[in-house]
Amino acid sequence: MSSPRSVGLPDGVRACLFDLDGVLTRTATVHMAAWKRTFDEFLRTRDPAAPEFSQEDYNRHVDGKPRADGVRDFLASRGITLPEGEPGDPPDAATVQAVAGRKNELVLAELDEHGVEVYEGSVRYLRAAREAGLATAVVTASANGEHVVSVAGFADLVDARVDGVTAKRDGLRGKPAPDTFLAGARALGVEPGEAVVFEDAIAGVAAGRAGNFASVVGVDRVGQADGLREAGADVVVTDLAELLGPS
Repeated sequence: MSSPRSVGLPDGVRACLFDLDGVLTRTATVHMAAWKRTFDEFLRTRDPAAPEFSQEDYNRHVDGKPRADGVRDFLASRGITLPEGEPGDPPDAATVQAVAGRKNELVLAELDEHGVEVYEGSVRYLRAAREAGLATAVVTASANGEHVVSVAGFADLVDARVDGVTAKRDGLRGKPAPDTFLAGARALGVEPGEAVVFEDAIAGVAAGRAGNFASVVGVDRVGQADGLREAGADVVVTDLAELLGPS
């Protein structure tokens, strides 16, 4: 059996905590497209001249966060505050829950139509981590985590999952709070100092840093390496396979 160093990690590491969208799967692009359509339609109803939702808006205000938090944070950046509403509000209602629900409908439709595309380098890394004797968990803000992991085809490589359903059930704060990653470590029976966080979102990297984990690996998919480092990433790669060294 190889050691943590064989997968680019410090000695003493016993577990890996992986974000899902943008780290293991390409679904971050699906989420970005769904958020853009949702917010652009919403903004046009209030002000046809309002600037469109951008990739920077996604990176700064939405990526990695629970859906409702993303709605509140982005709209606050535009000076908009909405009533909370209730889950199940009609999609055209002017409430946080309605906007969040509309976005999720778009994501589910896209996943049902096109499936889930994985990052092959990340799946190679996931397999190598398991071969190195490391426990693995998926930690995602998405309430669709179980569905995505199943459709993506690597459920057998994941020992535990903390997702939006878990967070709601257990009262866990969303990223950038460290709660969900700490829950992932507990699920694997390790201390934070024995686990490494893998994240592509600035909010997720900040969560890993706040949880005092052994290391935080930033995965730069959209050209925000500097932002990931500023949020607390110890190392930044564009693909997890880079940590494996020459094949």
